[in-house]
Amino acid sequence: MTDMVGSALVRRHIGRRFVALRTQAALTQEQAANALQRARATLGRIEDGDERVRFRDVDVRAMLDLYGANSQEREMLLALTAETRNGRKKSWWHDYTESDLPAWFGLYVSLEDSAQTISQYEAELIPGLLQTRSYAKQINSMPPGYTDEEEIERRVHVRLERQSLLTRPRAPHLTAILNEAVLHRPVGGEAVMAEQLDHLLEVTQQASVSIRILPWSAGVHGGMGASAFALLDFPADPRTGEPLEPSLVYADTLTGAMYLNKADEVGAYRLVWDDLQKRALDEAKSRKMISAASKGFSGA
Repeated sequence: MTDMVGSALVRRHIGRRFVALRTQAALTQEQAANALQRARATLGRIEDGDERVRFRDVDVRAMLDLYGANSQEREMLLALTAETRNGRKKSWWHDYTESDLPAWFGLYVSLEDSAQTISQYEAELIPGLLQTRSYAKQINSMPPGYTDEEEIERRVHVRLERQSLLTRPRAPHLTAILNEAVLHRPVGGEAVMAEQLDHLLEVTQQASVSIRILPWSAGVHGGMGASAFALLDFPADPRTGEPLEPSLVYADTLTGAMYLNKADEVGAYRLVWDDLQKRALDEAKSRKMISAASKGFSGA
């Protein structure tokens, strides 16, 4: 399964299954750790899906015995933990330090990399997965004086690295809905904008990418209270048919991020997304609007 979904996703799924088994066994985390003769922090890392954890078969079996797992759970968890040991290539973001890639964003990068579909709305700017280097540098330079040049370059490099997921085999499907204002707001000058909009047109040639424009003529719409967000849906475990990770909503803030995964929260954003899809132009009309905006900046 690890050739289809990210190791981070599998580990988080394993962690949730172990939490469920421990809860069914009426054990606290501390009680379980003592019985297993493991540090509570170690058990916590297992349950959190921490990628630093190495699952030894003997340890997994001890946990399954302690929790009284049935044969189906045992088979599934032994198989899943074995997959984490099968030499999966280290993900590119593991080479970054905490200062380069803060933990709050590193989590999103790993989940984004494992998603089956990414549904993204932007009211102010081009989404990171679709930005050119010049556009990304301008965006990461704001607000003036907040970030030094070295940090800006690191952020831009991470952003460009993330884009590789759109061209890999079994790429997630990205649908981006952009407010029309995004096409006309001059970021970095006319040349930067013309290049950026032409890049959008190129990217739409990929089967895994759909870009649609929400025109001003759409009037009042559901996204007015949401500003910008990404809705991630994940693949299912072929053994059970259950998603390996619950759907989640991610939104950037100036100094961090917001993660929402409760069913009612995700449901509210899904309603917003459905409304945006109804009001946005189709792909062909969106391409025409992007092309016209590009010509406006390039003078062509």
